[in-house]
Amino acid sequence: MPRCGSSPEPGSNSCAAGRTEYLEVHVSTIGVVLDEDRLRSMADELSRVPGVQAVALGGSRARGTHRPDSDIDLGLYVDADLDRPGLARVASGWTGEAVELAERGGWGPWVDGGAWLIVDGVPVDLILRDIARVEEQCARASRGEFAFHTQPGHPLGFLDVAYAGEVATSVPLRDPDGILVGLARSVTPYPEALRDAFLANLWQVDFLLNAAMKGAKSADAAYVSLCGTTTTMLTAHAWHAAAGQWVTNEKGLVPNVARLPIGTAGFSAAAAAALGNLGTTPEELLASITRMRELPRPAAPSS
Repeated sequence: MPRCGSSPEPGSNSCAAGRTEYLEVHVSTIGVVLDEDRLRSMADELSRVPGVQAVALGGSRARGTHRPDSDIDLGLYVDADLDRPGLARVASGWTGEAVELAERGGWGPWVDGGAWLIVDGVPVDLILRDIARVEEQCARASRGEFAFHTQPGHPLGFLDVAYAGEVATSVPLRDPDGILVGLARSVTPYPEALRDAFLANLWQVDFLLNAAMKGAKSADAAYVSLCGTTTTMLTAHAWHAAAGQWVTNEKGLVPNVARLPIGTAGFSAAAAAALGNLGTTPEELLASITRMRELPRPAAPSS
């Protein structure tokens, strides 16, 4: 998909033309009810709400990995002066009923509010992003800094620099001041420092699996499963970083390693086999830990 950010107005520049072509291919698959013109019209309405600085198509539909039943994710990049009642009124105009807009923190500390809508029979998620927080995470990603934070719906934790990944992989629908353009350029290509940080973080794999061995000896399958899943996810993050591919969601993280444009030595299949048959006895659990320790890992950065 096109990686540069820009306003998708046809003819403005080559990158914008690329995004327009991308939208014609992927957004048109939403269906005849909510087609590209409808989506652009919605973005225009959203952009007129005070405090909305930019609107982008995100998620699987922006990446072209969606299913026919996938939701439409609209990212709203907002400032502190957002007119939330005004935003709710716009959404209500689409749904024909009152819309409750979640306040900042209403869905957890790493979601700045939003709403789940059904528009013309199609699920649409409005996801609010505080532009100042996004700018901060883009800067951290460029420096090679990241962390996972407790957040409902994210078992491993919300990856803070996913905000940077979102602007790098989204399709701007309305970006009049070029905010998304500039942020996307600041983290494109994938920052080398961030890649090295994810690879260096692989020290946790053996640390956690050593701890899992203690749980295995007492047949604590839940603890072994938690350690094994965590190490597998961390390794999958490292594989994506090694390939220079952004991760914005845990769903599909491990299977998608097999689709990366680099050799991954069968990691995804081996991980599924190991996690899918952990066992319950100490002997079975210890054997599973051995299999998880043998899962392929990307090479650590040279010192």
